Amino acid sequence: MAPSYSLSTLTLSIILLFPLSFASMILTVVNNCPFPVWPAIQPNAGHPVLEQGGFALNPHSHRSFPAPTTHWSGRLWGRTGCAHRNGHFTCATGDCGGKLECNGLGGATPATLAQFSLHHSHTDQSSYAVSLVDGFNIPMTVTPHEGKGTCPVVGCKADLLATCPLSLQKHAEGRVVACKSGCEAFNTDEFCCRGHFNNAQTCKGSKWSQFFKHACPATFTFAHDSPSLTHECMSPRELKVIFCH
Repeated sequence: MAPSYSLSTLTLSIILLFPLSFASMILTVVNNCPFPVWPAIQPNAGHPVLEQGGFALNPHSHRSFPAPTTHWSGRLWGRTGCAHRNGHFTCATGDCGGKLECNGLGGATPATLAQFSLHHSHTDQSSYAVSLVDGFNIPMTVTPHEGKGTCPVVGCKADLLATCPLSLQKHAEGRVVACKSGCEAFNTDEFCCRGHFNNAQTCKGSKWSQFFKHACPATFTFAHDSPSLTHECMSPRELKVIFCH
């Protein structure tokens, strides 16, 4: 994703501080969509790139890989409408500089974003969330397995492309491919939580963020959305990101 205040304030690290007594954690990406998806992974600064930063997933397929065994943080999103055109690899949504393997690059908005923070304390807690702060391009959920404590499934199962307001629609090849945030569509300080609105007291949900919140209440929809949407799950064996749950 392109750096922005909304992402930086919500970015939750995937952090692994792995005592020897803990089993390795597995990260799994599942494509339940009837079309291909190209997952992309971007680490936060100072952390290694996982799986070269991007790969292809055919419909109804998955890919599992071990999480790092040291402190790691990052985000994941799904790219859609990708193809090799005129010698270049490009995606209709989530494109990371025209590369299949993003290798640390962020992706273009709008895109549904999963953010994580794994093993970030001595109690082996993992945090995770799904953000629509920078818009929506594909349904996405995060499911932990065999964790202890507060470990809900979070995300957005609804396909918002069918109901996206006209002023938020992003089109490609004659169809709606993504739904922009109010910030991206109108670029105002209020909708982007900039300037006077750059704090929890003045940054409030707009009618545009409420469109996302109404459809997908278990997601962040503006920069200072409820902190309770960040969940603390202890020692999950697997974190599973599912497109089109």
